[in-house]
Amino acid sequence: MTAQAPPVPTGRTVRGVGSVRPSAPALAPSSVLDPVPPARAAETSPRAGQDTELAPVSRGFLAKATLVTAVLSIAGALLGLVRDQALARLFGAGSETDAFLVAWTVPEFASTLLIEDGLAFALIPAFSLALARRAQGAPGDPVRSLVASTLPRLSLAFVAVSALIVATAPYLVAALAPGLPDPALAVDCTRLTALCVLGFGFTGYCSAALRAHRRFLAPAAIYVAYNTGIITAMFVLGGHWGVRSAAIGVAVGSGLMVLIQLPSFVRQLCRKRVTRTESVDSTERAVTAALVATVLLFALCRQSQVLIERFLASTLPAGAISHLNYAQKVAQIPMTLSLMLCTVTFPVVARALADGDVERARNRVERDLALAACMVLLGAATVIACAPQIIELLFQRGAFTARDTAATADVMRVYALGLLGQTMTGCLVRSYFSAGRPSWYPVAAMAAGIVVTSWVGAWTVAPWGVLGIAAANACGITVTAALLLAGMRRRSVPIRTRPVLAELSRPLRAAAVATLAGACAASLAEAPLTGLVIGATTVLIVFCLLARALGSQGFAPVLQSVRSVTRRLAHGRTH
Repeated sequence: MTAQAPPVPTGRTVRGVGSVRPSAPALAPSSVLDPVPPARAAETSPRAGQDTELAPVSRGFLAKATLVTAVLSIAGALLGLVRDQALARLFGAGSETDAFLVAWTVPEFASTLLIEDGLAFALIPAFSLALARRAQGAPGDPVRSLVASTLPRLSLAFVAVSALIVATAPYLVAALAPGLPDPALAVDCTRLTALCVLGFGFTGYCSAALRAHRRFLAPAAIYVAYNTGIITAMFVLGGHWGVRSAAIGVAVGSGLMVLIQLPSFVRQLCRKRVTRTESVDSTERAVTAALVATVLLFALCRQSQVLIERFLASTLPAGAISHLNYAQKVAQIPMTLSLMLCTVTFPVVARALADGDVERARNRVERDLALAACMVLLGAATVIACAPQIIELLFQRGAFTARDTAATADVMRVYALGLLGQTMTGCLVRSYFSAGRPSWYPVAAMAAGIVVTSWVGAWTVAPWGVLGIAAANACGITVTAALLLAGMRRRSVPIRTRPVLAELSRPLRAAAVATLAGACAASLAEAPLTGLVIGATTVLIVFCLLARALGSQGFAPVLQSVRSVTRRLAHGRTH
């Protein structure tokens, strides 16, 4: 017995995501944070006595949820910088940190597969469908049935994978970095970090369930807990265990991620009293083997870029892997922040499709792309313009020398060229899986990007070294983003491709000019802090002026939403 889609509330029949033909000639002009027209915001806001699991969310709710997610994510990212600063200060950028960063591949892959992409893409649509069935009065509790049918099996898989990594650690290290000078240290760190697979698995499951329930506080705080565990372990155990203390911190931090979400997760499961027992077949089919396979393969292909980079960098002089790691960690901050809105709105898109409202899903995806592009391009312009100042302020102390600063800044500038592609890939792939159906097209698009990354990296690593590896990453992910955008209309939420491309070109032009102006301004000051302040301010002013002059639709709504949230917060403090 297969799960039936809920009836369309508007009275029209929706045969599939690709069956609705868009008729509007341009992107919807309403607020980026508003999934429904502003005039209807009051009607769609949850009220007392109304089923909040069925009611569409309002602009105010999305703005507040995005603000909470962004603030806690920024806190987690800042703690991530503190973690990297501590790693650089305590252990430098040599063979010891290279060994740990090879082991760091495990939590990087696990977080992508189990928290950020893989499980979220499969479980959020499944929980959204279960919530829609619960709101329609399905017998029993479809949400609890879904948990009962999926969590035990996934738990066994998490334990098995963790044990497999521990057993095969020497072979993994040899495959990941064959030129590593100290493989024994990397093996020890890999075995310690393997324990995070279990913690990340439960973290990703709880995060997906809570976000589908429109609970964003606990999921947004997970990286605060995670990085706190790593930093504490390095300073407490670093003197005795060396860089192995960071690997221990990874295992401890993953456990803290689960603990911080567990109370809220349990409360959501206990909200509704089950009236009678229901067969789990209908909800169990919501998470099929094909769906899990496609989302995990996509996430695996995406994260394999790191494997290619470290494989190529392992043949370069000591410190190359570390320079790549530090550059990526800083450069990815704008991408992470730009995807905060998509993290909040992914359950909204999934629920809209579960309810049969394709038009609302399409408008939401188009607005997300416009806003995310503006944010990431502003951040990329700042990163490229002020790269030396940023790296010197963050890392140049202790064992991290001026030479390391110059090398890392150069890598970061090249890597930042692919940030728009990274952000678009993150935005678009959510749409492919938001209906809860398997799709192999994203896997093929990501595989094509990996092929480009491999070829360009192999071709450029000899003449350009680590810069060639960063350039290969930017080329590969940009190809993937272009393929995902080209396939949206027929295979996913049917966005209007030409208006979207025209909209993306506006902040792109503004960012190009702002980067040049910011780099010139930052070079005028000798002190790194002064140069960063001058350069970043110049980038912000030039970008905002040009984006507004070019009519970027992802710019003005941001200011309106910020003012709206500020007024709401101020009103809440005075009452």
